[in-house]
Amino acid sequence: MNTKAVYAACLFAALNICTLSARAEADVAPKTYTYGTHLDIRKVVSLTEDATPSCGVVNARLTYLDSQSKTQVLDYSKFADHCNSEN
Repeated sequence: MNTKAVYAACLFAALNICTLSARAEADVAPKTYTYGTHLDIRKVVSLTEDATPSCGVVNARLTYLDSQSKTQVLDYSKFADHCNSEN
C-alpha cells in the first residue's frame, strides 16, 4: 500500500471520530445546572464556553459520559477563562 493511501485512510478515520462525537452531542438534549443537581460523570468529553474578550460570567457547556456510558450535556454559567489573568 502506498503512503498516500495510508495518509488518506488515517485522515478519513480521524474525521469520522470527530463527527461521531459531534453527532452524539447533537442527539442529547442539554440540561441546565442548578444548585444541588446530581452529577454522574465518569469521563469528560469536552468543555466549551462562549467566546468573550473580557472578564465576566459566560455560558459554558460540559459534555460527558455518565456511569452507564451515555453521553450527557450540561449547560452552566462560569467566569470566563480570561478572568484567570486579571486581578
